[in-house]
Amino acid sequence: MSTRLPVALRGYDRTQVDGLLERISGALNGGPPMSADEVRTARFDVVLRGYDRRAVDDLVRECIRELEMKAPIAQRPARSRANPAWLINWIQNARFAGSGMHPGYDVRDVDAFLDRVIAGLRGSVPPVSARDVRESAFRVVRLGPGYDEQEVDRFLTQLAGAIEGR
Repeated sequence: MSTRLPVALRGYDRTQVDGLLERISGALNGGPPMSADEVRTARFDVVLRGYDRRAVDDLVRECIRELEMKAPIAQRPARSRANPAWLINWIQNARFAGSGMHPGYDVRDVDAFLDRVIAGLRGSVPPVSARDVRESAFRVVRLGPGYDEQEVDRFLTQLAGAIEGR
């Protein structure tokens, strides 16, 4: 792929992103096949001087759409509710950058909430609704372990959409 991605102070590992984009490009141009689900489960390390995370996320979403359109009709995703097992795996593999010297969401609060979502998906507690996800609030820490607020908020927006079955 010949897409130029902006570099950020803290961004996704460029080698990992480039490797995935090469595989996607090959799959779209007659090379070894790659499914949209394989791309969805891809995770990148956050490093200094990496690719801008939002730009990569947007590009990866577009690649997923292209792979889905290229897939045979029988393999295209149905517009039904998200598979709970897939959601559980996706949540468990979510990684958020630390907030560094900036205020961030309390790591314990965010992790406990996501554990509750997973327990609801497994049926061991009442399920968490998309509205619950959208309305979740976390303590903000100024000193101590915190997650980047914008990253967590973006993830929760995607999670709410997945729970709704979009």
